[in-house]
Amino acid sequence: MKKVLIANRGEIARRVIRTLKKMNIKSVAIYSDADKNALHVAEADEAVYVGKSPSSESYLRQDIILKYCKELGVDGIHPGYGFLSENAEFVRKATDAGITFIGPSPEAMEVMGDKLSAKQAVKNYDVPLVPGIDKAVENFKEAIDIARQIGYPVLIKATAGGGGKGMRLVEKEEDLEEQMKLAQNEARSSFGNDACFIEKFVTKPRHIEIQVFADKHGNAVYLFERECSIQRRHQKVIEEAPSSILTPELRAEMGAAAISVCKACDYDGAGTVEFLLDADLKFYFLEMNTRLQVEHPVTEEITKLDLVEWQIHVARGEKLPLKQEELKIHGHAIEVRVYAEDTLNGFTPDIGTLKRYRVPSGESIRVDDAFAEGMEIPIYYDPMIAKLVVWGKDRNHAIKRTLKAIDNYQISGLKTTLDFGKYVLKHDAFTSGDFDTNFVRHYFEDPTVMYSLMDEEEEVLTHGINKIWDSIKEKDCEEFASREISSRWRANRS
Repeated sequence: MKKVLIANRGEIARRVIRTLKKMNIKSVAIYSDADKNALHVAEADEAVYVGKSPSSESYLRQDIILKYCKELGVDGIHPGYGFLSENAEFVRKATDAGITFIGPSPEAMEVMGDKLSAKQAVKNYDVPLVPGIDKAVENFKEAIDIARQIGYPVLIKATAGGGGKGMRLVEKEEDLEEQMKLAQNEARSSFGNDACFIEKFVTKPRHIEIQVFADKHGNAVYLFERECSIQRRHQKVIEEAPSSILTPELRAEMGAAAISVCKACDYDGAGTVEFLLDADLKFYFLEMNTRLQVEHPVTEEITKLDLVEWQIHVARGEKLPLKQEELKIHGHAIEVRVYAEDTLNGFTPDIGTLKRYRVPSGESIRVDDAFAEGMEIPIYYDPMIAKLVVWGKDRNHAIKRTLKAIDNYQISGLKTTLDFGKYVLKHDAFTSGDFDTNFVRHYFEDPTVMYSLMDEEEEVLTHGINKIWDSIKEKDCEEFASREISSRWRANRS
């Protein structure tokens, strides 16, 4: 494999390019109108234009991407995550064109891409499943019967897609019909498929996922777990590895179940098996993501491995670099996703220009991002600016380092989730490890509570900063104000 096209954009494209350079493999970037000046375009060995800003007119154009692969002599495609990363049709087209897809087979994607077929595949391997049905609900009467049988609360879930879309919690029977219609409508608009099923809602659920890797020679390993329970709108905001709640015995049991999921679909490459863990530490299979995850850096930090490099080894037909007994956990890692969102207004996107952008640096601090100062966050894609990843010798050490890194992250021009990240990391529920996926609902109904955890010095400093901004009337004063605020902040922290 001498040249790889990255069928993606942003921070994951930059992430893949770094490994390709390390392996002396040429890289080809693709870009839309919105990304013509993007960093991944400048860093790749070659870059080609694929269309207008909307992803349907650029990053999802299979034929034009494959056309460039042929013209440029590309022999591998890395899909990143999102876009075409789990599109079985695209994998088949690439394979037919003689191009290696750096990911699993289209058959494995199809089995695991539908939640019902995934449940049917793994139940023969004794993988624990959430009580419910393993087929789509055909009518409302059937839905009532099923919900009564398994008991409320229940969860209505779309069979296709992910990211929390087409998912509705129902706590009593009189709400079932309305919530089912909402779930079906959202599933239809998001995935073109309104099929839904019903399963028991796990109370106090924790979202634990296992990173797996398998090769084409029948070998499979798990690279431990990630805790992904801090979520908003069923989407992850903070991840850590390892989980604070898993014992070595439970970790091994969940790891073995994840390997069984790989066997159930004859899997090869990188994948993530997601589980729900209840208050009694019983775990249930949720789904499998047949690609690299956004949060893969925390696994890299605790294993000291390059997962993209492993993907390429497997795609080239090589055996896995390590056996299960050779894999060890080193310390603890935390990832804070930095979104351009207004946390005080329901995490709504706050698209704008990065008037000031300075990332933290130092020992064991990693920032995977896609922007530089002065760049605009496009409205067409996910509003994630960066992933702040911090390693520590243990969990408490990692939390302290992450808090310090957040303080040293300077962003102005738009609102971000950094304050929310700080709030979570300082909250007793998080530091004690006693939390679940309902963290936002339980502790963040009133977003202004973010500021209740500020110490006295921070309150005084924040008041001073607000006074500076309030006094600015002319646009050309903003650069001076940013410098003034930053210098005062650094002086205060020291």
